[in-house]
Amino acid sequence: MLVYIIVGILLFGLLIAVHEGGHFLTAKLLGVQVNEFAIGMGPALVSFQRGETQYSLRAFPIGGYCAMEGEDEENDNPRSFSNKSPWRKLIILAAGSVMNFIAGFVLVAILFGTAGSYVVPVVRDFMDGFSCAGAEGLQAGDRIVSVNGHRIFVYSDLSTQLSTATGETMDLVVERNGEKVVLDDLPLQPQDYTVDGQTVKMYGIYFDVEEVTFPGLMKQSWNTCWYFARAVWSGLVMLVSGQVGLDDMSGPVGIVSYLGEAGSRGGSIVAGLENVCYIIALIAVNLAIMNLLPIPALDGGRIFLLLVGELWFLLSGRKLNPKYEAWLHGIFFALLILLMVVVTFSDIWKLVK
Repeated sequence: MLVYIIVGILLFGLLIAVHEGGHFLTAKLLGVQVNEFAIGMGPALVSFQRGETQYSLRAFPIGGYCAMEGEDEENDNPRSFSNKSPWRKLIILAAGSVMNFIAGFVLVAILFGTAGSYVVPVVRDFMDGFSCAGAEGLQAGDRIVSVNGHRIFVYSDLSTQLSTATGETMDLVVERNGEKVVLDDLPLQPQDYTVDGQTVKMYGIYFDVEEVTFPGLMKQSWNTCWYFARAVWSGLVMLVSGQVGLDDMSGPVGIVSYLGEAGSRGGSIVAGLENVCYIIALIAVNLAIMNLLPIPALDGGRIFLLLVGELWFLLSGRKLNPKYEAWLHGIFFALLILLMVVVTFSDIWKLVK
C-alpha cells in the first residue's frame, strides 16, 4: 500500500506542476515577467534563481503558484500582468486548467492504449434467465445510447446509471441496425445469478470489448474525460443541493489514503498502479473543472472578474480598482484554506477511528 501512496503523492505533485507550468509557459510566451515558480507551499526546500525567475520546491505538496509581476496590483512595468491585454490575461489564467485536462486525457489514453482493449456499451450476450431480451427488449448488438434520459458515451457512464437507478423500470434508447429504438418502462432489475458457485446480484448482460485503434483510442479517451467531467458536475450539484456534506468530501490526506486502497485492490503491482493512474486522471479533470468555477481565489474567479472588469470599462470608461479584486481573492483564499484544514482533520479523524 505504501508504494501506491508514494506513487499517488508523486503524481498529485506532477498535476500541480503541470497546472502551474501552464500558467508559467503562457506567461513567458506572452511577455509577462514571472518572479517565482513554486511547487508546493510553505518553506522552501530547494530554491534557485535563473534569470528573472526564482524556482522553488516547497515543503507541503498541497499546491503551488506562478507569481507574476503585477498580478494583484497595477505598476509601470510594461511586462506586468496587469498591463497586458485582456486576451493575453485570459489565456494565461485558463492555461493551468487546460494543461490539467490534457494531462488527464494523456493518462487515460496511455491506460487504454497499454490495455489493448476496452469495454463498450454494446450488448454481446445475456446470462441464462435474463428476462428483458427479445423483440420488445434488448437484443445482442444493441448499443445503449441513453438510460433514463442520461446520455451514454462510454461503459463507465452505463455502469454509473445502472448502479444508481432506483425505479422498478428503466427508459432506454438503443441503436439497433443503424436506427434509434426506444425501450420505455423496461423492467430491467438486478437478479440472482450463480457465478463460480456463488449467488450474485447482477443485470445479466455481457458487453462487447473493442480492440484499440488510434481513432477509437482518441474517441474513447475523450469520452472518458467527458465522463469524469460529468461526475464532477454531478458531485457539485449534490453538494449544493445538500445531498452530500463536508463529511463526504476528501482533502489531500483522504485522497492519498484512497489511492493507497485503490492500488491495494488491484491484485498485482501493475493492476494497482493502473488503478492509481486512473484515479489521478479523474483528479486531473476534476482540478481542471474546479479551477474554472467563478469563485474568487480560483482561476475561474479571476477570469470572471476580468470579464466583469472589461464589461464595466466598456459601459463606464473606467477600470475597476485592482486592490478590491486582490482583497476579494485574499478573503476567499483564506476561506478555502480553512475549508481544506477542516476537511483534512476530518480525513485524519476517519483514519484513526
